[in-house]
Amino acid sequence: MKKVAHFVVFIVLFSQFSCGQETKNMTSKEVDIDKYWTQGLAEINVYALSQNRYQENHNGQLISVFVREDFLHQKQVKNERYTNQNTTPILKNIQLRKFTTGVYDYSMFTSTFTPLDRTRFPKTLKVSSSSQEWCGNVYLQFNYRDNAYQTELRSYFEGEGDQNVIINDGILEDELFNVLRMDPNSLPEGNFQMIPSANYVQLKHAKLASTAAKGALQHYVEKEFLGIDLKEYIIEMPALKRTLRIVFENKAPYKIVGWLDSYPSAFDNKIRTTKISLQKQKMLDYWSKNSLKDVKLRKELGIH
Repeated sequence: MKKVAHFVVFIVLFSQFSCGQETKNMTSKEVDIDKYWTQGLAEINVYALSQNRYQENHNGQLISVFVREDFLHQKQVKNERYTNQNTTPILKNIQLRKFTTGVYDYSMFTSTFTPLDRTRFPKTLKVSSSSQEWCGNVYLQFNYRDNAYQTELRSYFEGEGDQNVIINDGILEDELFNVLRMDPNSLPEGNFQMIPSANYVQLKHAKLASTAAKGALQHYVEKEFLGIDLKEYIIEMPALKRTLRIVFENKAPYKIVGWLDSYPSAFDNKIRTTKISLQKQKMLDYWSKNSLKDVKLRKELGIH
């Protein structure tokens, strides 16, 4: 695995009780990245979704939000009061995935908390994820403590029930999106162990464990996604018969234009591909846009 870029971080502590970004005084080798993530705004991305589920692909939408916040690395929660000195800046990524299968809906929400200081904190500290559909609910959380991921699963389904599992080895798939936005050259290449994404685990009712993976960065030469000077990060997971391809702009802030996730469908076991394609992007202090007059922003972004 490649070494990650060093981020030297200085924290200004002040309190602002909202879910938005607070800290603004930061320096690192990636000057453009620093300026981008310290604007006091979040990046809102709206993607068209074609979701592999059962024996078909289903249309939907995926909202991806990136925002910089301060995080209490021992309690592993957002720093709101600034009375605790055990804090570090993180890049938070929220992914909200919604689609329908016939008459009923799926709603899947994942939050990933990755420290910007990759020297001090080389691992993502936390992922929390919930999945709701008409059959029932599933909640999954990963917390990095004592050099392992302490994993909690709470599920409506009999085959899963309630589980507490320790995963000693592996890189979280969910963190790859944050790492890519910081520095794509820090993405793991070659052979490594990966912990599949929370959404994949929930949809496939997969075992809570890492799997052998192989990662590679290369120039994107196909035409399914459009952009200038695109690269793609490809991960192959042979045991899962799965391939993930994330396509992004090869210039800071490394905008993700889409990704493809191919794996066997439920019931017939045929390989089908989930496709996520960028439609709109906007920098926005969304936490202050919560009145009726702000509904127009949903229309502007095309949010369903």
